[in-house]
Amino acid sequence: MPSASALRAQIEAALTDRIPSALTPAPRVIRPRTATGISQVDELTEGGLPVGAITEICGAASSGRTTLALSFLAQITRASRVCAWIDVSDTLQPESAAAAGVDLMRLLWVRCGVSANRMVQPPPLPMKGADPCTRAVRPWSRIEQGLRVADLLLQAGGFSAIVLDMADIAAENASRVPLATWFRYRAAAERTQASILLLTQHPCAKSSAEVVLRLRAGDAVCQESTVLTDFAYHVDVSRKRFAPSTKVVPLRKPPQRENGSRWCSQTVWAGR
Repeated sequence: MPSASALRAQIEAALTDRIPSALTPAPRVIRPRTATGISQVDELTEGGLPVGAITEICGAASSGRTTLALSFLAQITRASRVCAWIDVSDTLQPESAAAAGVDLMRLLWVRCGVSANRMVQPPPLPMKGADPCTRAVRPWSRIEQGLRVADLLLQAGGFSAIVLDMADIAAENASRVPLATWFRYRAAAERTQASILLLTQHPCAKSSAEVVLRLRAGDAVCQESTVLTDFAYHVDVSRKRFAPSTKVVPLRKPPQRENGSRWCSQTVWAGR
């Protein structure tokens, strides 16, 4: 009776024209990573956020999503590379980005739902009794515009990082984005080797996201009785596509890697 290795060689030889290496598992892809500039997050993610993949950063308001994303972009622009920020809700403050170390000359800021007239003139005062939906662009219209912009930027290439900021979009609206869209972005990120950061309240990219970070707001840190100096945040890794695994069941439970950490962001006026 032929051995298992001989049978495998015969099967692969018979299928070599249709399925090359039919019984050979696909190699595990180890992606390069870019540091976020926050030592606690870099240690938790084993070097930073993956290149050529989608990283989803989710959490409630004031949980540190924007702070983490700006710190990541600061590392990239410092290396003379170009990034893009697709601002679906028009909430990004350029002053805060510059204070975080982002080179604004290397950042493309796309404001969704903002017309050219609104960018140069103050918005008109709302009329008494007017419907709020008639005064502002509906959330789904902003999402559609942001998705179209992301498609164009991924097709054009040349961006080392693209942030799709849907942090202020309600979960019921963000979850309406088809899963095929995230899969298309994942394939485009692998082709262009761009890091895509998705800021949301709840995870919505599903299996297309390689890393999912859940952020929670901590306590404010005050060195003096009346001066706020730091903000504390908690971050947990809730998904990692290529987590280390083994088929050997040990007699004793091995030590588990820490999936959560705590980090602080310093205020601009602290002066340290």
